[in-house]
Amino acid sequence: MRLLTAFLVAALAATLAVGAATPASASDHDRARRAVEEGRILPLKEILARAQAASPGQVIEAELEDEGGMVVYEIKILTTDGRVTELYYNAATGELLKTKDRTGQR
Repeated sequence: MRLLTAFLVAALAATLAVGAATPASASDHDRARRAVEEGRILPLKEILARAQAASPGQVIEAELEDEGGMVVYEIKILTTDGRVTELYYNAATGELLKTKDRTGQR
């Protein structure tokens, strides 16, 4: 888990370094941070814990998206059996909305 945390911190730092040149990226990051601080969405750390419990493996990507007015965390995990699974969580409640993998939607 420490390796995963270090990877996510490094990935976030790289994203912020690249995003610093793009005002839209900076404002997206600021909006996400404010939403967590104001309690409108759950912190990524909490969603990652839920995703790991639902689908053990290595997190390879995490995104925060606006889908039709609902803020959704999309977490991609490389499972222990080598499949890529996408888990979609309601960012406000932490509810698992859907999962997708190579075999389709569940």
